[in-house]
Amino acid sequence: MPKLKTKKSAAKRFKITGTGKIKRSKAYKSHILTKKSPKRKRNLGKPTLVSSADAKKIKKILHN
Repeated sequence: MPKLKTKKSAAKRFKITGTGKIKRSKAYKSHILTKKSPKRKRNLGKPTLVSSADAKKIKKILHN
């Protein structure tokens, strides 16, 4: 059986932390920023963790 290939689109979007959790960046930070509060924009720039419901699927496509 051949080796499984990593889905490159997913590899660019997700990183695995030292404890095995999956880190992702938040959406809605690219445009229409005038109506968003400074606090909201600041928090959108920070990375967050993927929910446990989706983590299993993402680990499978990352092959880790």
